[in-house]
Amino acid sequence: MLRAALRAIDETDSLRPRVLISLAAAEVQLGHRDAGFALLDQAEALAEPTDVGILLQQRGLLLMLVGHLDEALRCMDAAEPLVEAVGEPFRIARGLLNRAMLHDLAGRIRAALADLDHCERIAEAERLPLLLAKAHLNRGHCETLIGDIPAALRAFDAARPGFAEHAPGLLPVLGVDKARALLAAGLADEAATELDSALALLAKSRTTHERAEAELTRAQTAIAQRRPALARAWAKRAEQRFRRRGNETWAAVAALTVLAADFEAGRRGVADRAAGLAERLAKLGLRTDARLAGLLAARACVAAGRFDDARRHLSMRPISRPSLDIVLSRCLTLAELAAGQNDTGGVFTQARAGLSALHRHRARFGSVDLQTGSAALGEALAGLGLSTAVRSGRPSTTFAWLERSRAQAFRLRPVHPPSDEETLDAVAELRKRASLARTAELAGHPDLATERRCAELERTIRAHGWAADGTGEHDEQPAFREFAEELDAAGSCLVSFLVDREDLVALTIAGGRSGLTRLGSFATVTEAATRLRSDLDTLCGRQLPVRVAEVITASLRYDATTLSDQVVAPLAAVLADRDLVVPTGPLSAVPWGLLPRLRGRPVTVAPSATTWLRGRRRPPRPPSGPLLVAGPNLAHADGEVHAIAGTLPGSTALTGPAASVAATLNALDGAGIAHLAAHGHHEQANMLFSRLDLADGPLMAYDIHQLTTPPEHVVLSACDVGRAIVRAGDEMLGFTAALLYGGTKTVIAGVARVPDDAVVDVMVRYHRIHSRGTPPAKALAEAATGEPFIPLVCFGSG
Repeated sequence: MLRAALRAIDETDSLRPRVLISLAAAEVQLGHRDAGFALLDQAEALAEPTDVGILLQQRGLLLMLVGHLDEALRCMDAAEPLVEAVGEPFRIARGLLNRAMLHDLAGRIRAALADLDHCERIAEAERLPLLLAKAHLNRGHCETLIGDIPAALRAFDAARPGFAEHAPGLLPVLGVDKARALLAAGLADEAATELDSALALLAKSRTTHERAEAELTRAQTAIAQRRPALARAWAKRAEQRFRRRGNETWAAVAALTVLAADFEAGRRGVADRAAGLAERLAKLGLRTDARLAGLLAARACVAAGRFDDARRHLSMRPISRPSLDIVLSRCLTLAELAAGQNDTGGVFTQARAGLSALHRHRARFGSVDLQTGSAALGEALAGLGLSTAVRSGRPSTTFAWLERSRAQAFRLRPVHPPSDEETLDAVAELRKRASLARTAELAGHPDLATERRCAELERTIRAHGWAADGTGEHDEQPAFREFAEELDAAGSCLVSFLVDREDLVALTIAGGRSGLTRLGSFATVTEAATRLRSDLDTLCGRQLPVRVAEVITASLRYDATTLSDQVVAPLAAVLADRDLVVPTGPLSAVPWGLLPRLRGRPVTVAPSATTWLRGRRRPPRPPSGPLLVAGPNLAHADGEVHAIAGTLPGSTALTGPAASVAATLNALDGAGIAHLAAHGHHEQANMLFSRLDLADGPLMAYDIHQLTTPPEHVVLSACDVGRAIVRAGDEMLGFTAALLYGGTKTVIAGVARVPDDAVVDVMVRYHRIHSRGTPPAKALAEAATGEPFIPLVCFGSG
């Protein structure tokens, strides 16, 4: 179309320079660098004085696209007063937008935000919706770089309507930037999903800068997913595209990603190549990337035992206001250097500094999803600190590092998810469609279209939650002595499990003494635990042939005995007759009460020792009438609720249609004790949507975060909802975790399928024993003694 315009006008037409300027941009976007700048030269020879500012703006933009950042800035700065003198608001705003992009690329984020503020004011006043959407997009990218992920995600949400209406072709670009923000929050899998969608759309277009940038971001995401071969393939593809377009700046950034993938894969020669690339990136004006390349060179030198070379690379001049990834990378490199030189104190100093920076970053998030996901960013630092503590042989030091690296999200003040109109509508639709999907499933005719829509709604609701700001408030980690004293007062022993190399290690604290015990192969223990849960699921609720049932029962007993012998027997002298407290860790889903050596012994599973202690110290609430809820399609639920009501006078029982989501949530808010007998579903892929089936739809883990005052004590007589996803940093997510995160003191829940016929008597006994003042963990141990295969666990503070 631009070429047709040139043919339609003669050499003296005043429009000709502007057509040439636009055509120049198109040529450079297609990788025809020399042709594009030649067209700009033609335009310059024909330009009227009023077009000079526009010409300089365009030259600056194209210089930026080919990586000449300093020249680009000179052109854009020179253009600004000339365009303002002509007085075209659109041209002024667009120039500010492009200069903000340039400042962003060069790491001058404050300058970029100042230009975006000015651009947005003009775009709003002049009603320029597409330009405003682009400004929101760039703002989101800047907020990502300074670590304010909720603000970044809000900016991306603000940009979407403008793109959807006026430039749908830019939606993939928005997806790429949103993926960067999710990656900066530690949600690598979610970032990969965004990028795969964006790349599918970009693949339909010609090779563009945006496509190459998306491929580069996909490579960086693959590194975070620990898939270095995939990362290298994406990064090499992006590097080749940038080079074909003549953009050496972006090609250098892609080359850095290739080297990062090579380092993760254990390839040789990374150190010297990274050092050379650091110098090249610095000359190109990319200070942040140059610093990352230098740190990569230093890490590679440490891995090769070249400690003097590593120190030389670390001596690079620091940059002001370094991003979180630079802070964490530098701390990790210094910690690895200290470890290589057997400097235990140096390891601890650097690991503490990095994790403190990460904790400040995490405190800005209101979403539990982001709070828990961000632990992945510090996983290597936490692991190095913990392994160094184990090798020191000092239990108190190991305990401090376990608590520093485990379930940190539980120490932050909870924030309620957004309750905007769009989110509320999505939740309402999800509840309705999930109920329809469940009905179809029970009828034996799964509704795949409805299930797909449910998945879309879950993603929407989850994404809205990411935009919530955190309070910045958190609980401090108590001292080792405080834990030891509270354990003695409770007559308990703490056993905290961790993995060191390939061994399972137990840290024990009991009777004022602490110790570290190696328990052997972690793989053997996890295999037995997995088989045990699988056998429990197979036995539950099925009429199996007698011989098959006997084989599965024998297998179940064998695995329970194996776990008991591997994990409990070596600690017998320390445990004595004490109750057991187990922070989640690598054995989060073991049905402890089924292990022969723990039959009848109270066991409490807590997200961390810190959360256990906090719950123990919290004063009990004034007593209130128990809440009892029976869900649908469960043969014994109503009978269970009525039997428990006979044990607990003053109970409120919700059964049949009365057991709706709204009624249950209303009664749960501030309840003392609540018992829910319902079908439960653990969602492996989307943990906020683990749920209980109620009369009119699912009660989800997401809903629990909406409660003003969570119930004090909850009993979930349901399958699976005691299971949790344990993310990096031993961060729990799931239905039980949602209750504990919100402030519920104790939850009784199953870590496998629960037989609804056999569990009724156990639940009635439990409530009878607990109502006499017996603590939950002890009441559960006593109530379940006569039933060998009830996989209920006491979570929280016992």
